[in-house]
Amino acid sequence: MRSIRRSRATVHPQPKCNDPLGYDHNNIVGNDVPSTSLTVWKKSLVYGCDGFTVFGTEGGLVFRVDNYKGHSGEVVLMDHKGIPINTVGRTHKLSLRDRWFIYEGAASEKPMFSVKKPGQRLNSNSSNVLAHVTFIESSQDRRPAYTIEGTYAKRSCKVLDQSSNVVAEIKNKDTGNESASFGTEVFQLIVRPGFDSTLAMTMVLLLDQMFP
Repeated sequence: MRSIRRSRATVHPQPKCNDPLGYDHNNIVGNDVPSTSLTVWKKSLVYGCDGFTVFGTEGGLVFRVDNYKGHSGEVVLMDHKGIPINTVGRTHKLSLRDRWFIYEGAASEKPMFSVKKPGQRLNSNSSNVLAHVTFIESSQDRRPAYTIEGTYAKRSCKVLDQSSNVVAEIKNKDTGNESASFGTEVFQLIVRPGFDSTLAMTMVLLLDQMFP
């Protein structure tokens, strides 16, 4: 299967408007609307940067990530105007496995979520679990708020809540041509009704940092 050359036009052809979602980073998808499908392009539109460019259903720019090449540390998810929404950071401690944290905005002293890879257990049925996402404020309930399963390298992942409901999915994007493929640089992020699309995209950044 050949891989097609990518440009903004081929990743999401015929954009119709600048902001199809009426984007507001505090918005949570309502229960009375269908799932939201975002096209994620693993490419920054800023020269000399690595990152992501995310388009809505109608082709408008929704999210962006622009990291200068060679820069390590925090990764910032921004809206289409470049305003920081969430930040993904990592910590290394000798007493703990590597942990990642999700901060609101351009990072703050106190993170919202703690993220870690599951421990390796023999005879475990959860070998496809990639990460556990836990609320920092959750002092009584120590269960992960969300569990991410699948294979990020193949762009096939699901985000499940505590009731095992799928709230978001990462899937390969169909080109409409059986002989062509976008590869892993272009894929779909499906956000179920009731789940925050900004958190879903932040989890994509997490996976990209955890499984480079």
